[in-house]
Amino acid sequence: DPQKLELATSGKRKLRRFIVIDEVVDKLYGSKVREYFEENNVQHKILALPTTEETKSMDLVLNILQEVQNFSIDRRTEPIIAIGGGVCLDIVGLAASLYRRRTPYIRVPTTLLSYVDASVGAKNGVNFLQCKNKLGGYTPPVASFLDRSFIQSIPRRHISNGLGEILKMALMKHKGLFDLLKTHGKHLLDTKFQSYSGSTDHGDAALQTTRIAIETMLEELAPNLWEDDLDRLVDFGHLISPELEMRVLPLLMHGEAVNIDMAFMTYVAYMRGLITAEEKEQIIQCMRGLELPVWHGGCSWPLIKRALMERLKHSGGQPRMPLPTGLGVAEIFNDTSEETLERAYKLWVRD
Repeated sequence: DPQKLELATSGKRKLRRFIVIDEVVDKLYGSKVREYFEENNVQHKILALPTTEETKSMDLVLNILQEVQNFSIDRRTEPIIAIGGGVCLDIVGLAASLYRRRTPYIRVPTTLLSYVDASVGAKNGVNFLQCKNKLGGYTPPVASFLDRSFIQSIPRRHISNGLGEILKMALMKHKGLFDLLKTHGKHLLDTKFQSYSGSTDHGDAALQTTRIAIETMLEELAPNLWEDDLDRLVDFGHLISPELEMRVLPLLMHGEAVNIDMAFMTYVAYMRGLITAEEKEQIIQCMRGLELPVWHGGCSWPLIKRALMERLKHSGGQPRMPLPTGLGVAEIFNDTSEETLERAYKLWVRD
């Protein structure tokens, strides 16, 4: 809008920004963020908060909104900025969507998982009554700013956690991405997704991997942003994992729980004859190579049955089960028998 641009750049009004930053990110990068706003003469308020699955609640949303109200922003020209992992982006997105019915916000992901997953799409939310993301909405950000240099300071386990969501897109939609992960997985973990001119053997695997993951995610989400169509390949790994993740908090991270779900569903696909024994083994070995868990004692047969019953409630009475039908190709199935699921479960546990 030329008028808004004129107002913002004319100096008639000082630029103002309200920023919510995860407290761990604040310790690492807070001084740089403050320096940036000061150098650009932006009046700002930085709110550092603990944003974890355990604190992902309406209470935290209301805390943010109280601070937003105190700072007093113009919802037309002053977007709220969220700097942190997926939980931070989800909480701030919900807070922004509620403030004066809809205030623009910007996502700045700082973990690999949020870089390839939470940065894309319109969803936001918080946990409620021990259920993951039970409260939320669909309010896309006005922008997502992606900077891989944030990822260099996160622990190796967090890199592996993000690789779980990247592998999801590889198994559902992109054999080339699967091959990249198989070949360069250890290198990506070792280099924390940073691009080095000296690593010619690997090309720019970090850039290729993140770009393909985001592009395939966008291909899936963009035509169905409000989830009017419940048949979603991006739900692979998300049928059992919400129940498992909340049950064992804080033992499993999101991408780890997703991978355990994907490992079980890989066995289901094998038991149905959709993939060969060799393809099943390739998938499981790739998961191990990415240092992702392929099984967890908390993922019991009763939990799986309960999670799938919960799935039926929220997906129009159909399981809408995405399963690989090869490497990098998949379909949605509604006809997997309980007997097949139980046989797959027993083989998975045995292996």
